[in-house]
Amino acid sequence: MRQETPMFKSSLSTAVPAGLAVKEMWIRAGIGAGTAALAGLASVVWMPHGPATAMQALFVLASGLIIGLFAGLCMRSRWAGLLAPLAYVAAVELAHLGATQPTVGPIRLDNAYGILAFFLGRGFHGMVGILPMVYGAALAGRLIEAGALRRAAGRPALPVQWWLSVILPGMIIAALAVWIALPASTPPILDANGDPVPGSIAELTTVRIGGQDQGLMIRGYSVDKPVLLYLSGGPGQSSLPYPRVIFEDISQDFIVVGWDQRGTGKSYAALDPVSDLTLEQMVTDTIEVTQYLRQRFDADKIYLLGESWGTTLGVLAAQRAPELYYGFIGSGQMVSQRETDRRLYYDVLALAERNGDTHLAETMRAYGEPPYADLPYGNAFVMGYYEQLSRPYTPPQAYIQRGQAANLGPFGVFGSEYNLVEKVNVLRGLEDMFTVLYPQIQGIDFRRDVPRLDVPVYILDGEAELSARRDLALEWYGQLEAPVKHLYSFENAGHSVAFEQYAAFHKILVEDVLPETYPAQ
Repeated sequence: MRQETPMFKSSLSTAVPAGLAVKEMWIRAGIGAGTAALAGLASVVWMPHGPATAMQALFVLASGLIIGLFAGLCMRSRWAGLLAPLAYVAAVELAHLGATQPTVGPIRLDNAYGILAFFLGRGFHGMVGILPMVYGAALAGRLIEAGALRRAAGRPALPVQWWLSVILPGMIIAALAVWIALPASTPPILDANGDPVPGSIAELTTVRIGGQDQGLMIRGYSVDKPVLLYLSGGPGQSSLPYPRVIFEDISQDFIVVGWDQRGTGKSYAALDPVSDLTLEQMVTDTIEVTQYLRQRFDADKIYLLGESWGTTLGVLAAQRAPELYYGFIGSGQMVSQRETDRRLYYDVLALAERNGDTHLAETMRAYGEPPYADLPYGNAFVMGYYEQLSRPYTPPQAYIQRGQAANLGPFGVFGSEYNLVEKVNVLRGLEDMFTVLYPQIQGIDFRRDVPRLDVPVYILDGEAELSARRDLALEWYGQLEAPVKHLYSFENAGHSVAFEQYAAFHKILVEDVLPETYPAQ
């Protein structure tokens, strides 16, 4: 009767003295764990914020599998599946000591923002790196066991469950690799018959901007139309699916360009080195993207559309290089982030007093007047009260229906413009890029710094916007000098006016902006 050999049984001869066997065991364990630790350190050097592209994620997955397999074969113990991953994780955590970005910095599980950061950073890295490592170690054990059975019985006689324990997890790892490798895309622009519109453009592309690869989405019914560059909010927000869906009509009259700024979405890998992520660099990047679009579409100038943080970036770019822009359009216009945050702080305190919420008041006083030292958690806490601080309003039903039909999910992560890694990056950028850049914009106040812009200015004003933002925007607009300036107010709009009132915005572009600024063709 065949006797099964216990899994991971040492191949050492029984004639070897016990002391030497123990010594060899420790040497093998040291080699296996040391290899995993070195791999962890190397991963942080190459990818300071974890795998940020599909290629990096696939490399981590493959290397994790190989390291686990090596550790298992080297250690010849079931403990390889635990020791190697622990060594890898310990090395990564040691290498991240001193990091401040939420996804790689100190672990915070006392709030939803911190828990999300844990899963986006350590959780995702573990999924693509640690799971294959554990599987590799288990696979090594099965191979050793199979070899022992082959020697004992002269043929491989493995139980069915052994094959399942190797094949099924292997299929899961392979499926994960395929999911990571699936490319992103943006749908073609179609006519009424469902055919691509001749002369249209619908593409995702990567451009070298500021020494880093950064992602662009370009959509338009004709490449001969003027270019409208959309600057998304944040800092840290990627919004590629939104202009594709909401600005579909506008793309009939413009080439609509969405840009993932460094540290966001498709450009998340450009977050590193963090020392390069400065306000000055962001403005320079904006101008470089502008120059690329001018050359790509043979345009003398382009239009800038900023939303929230994007209005800050757009104003600074237009101030520095007005000769590149036909005009600037602000939606959810920001003026002084520090003053807005200060007013919001007192607005939340007033809300707590009205509601008799002593806990909320104590929490706000514990944070202290902004800028908050506990970044970004203090800001995230206050954001949770935006709805209670805003005047209720009802956006146009067409906007609501268009968004629901697209089913883009939270922050647009379900959009086809992102592959799996980029979907994670959309949320990582909101936390990490924000933490790096937000402190750098605290000194900006357009009421003082930008009294004049040498380009036409169009401000979309939502009357239901937070007063801490809107009052400053109206004040700045009132004193701003510009060749042409217009203010468009909407009762049923809040912060994202260009999206919420997209039909009216389209009409403004065609009937006001183009006739006043775009040269006759």
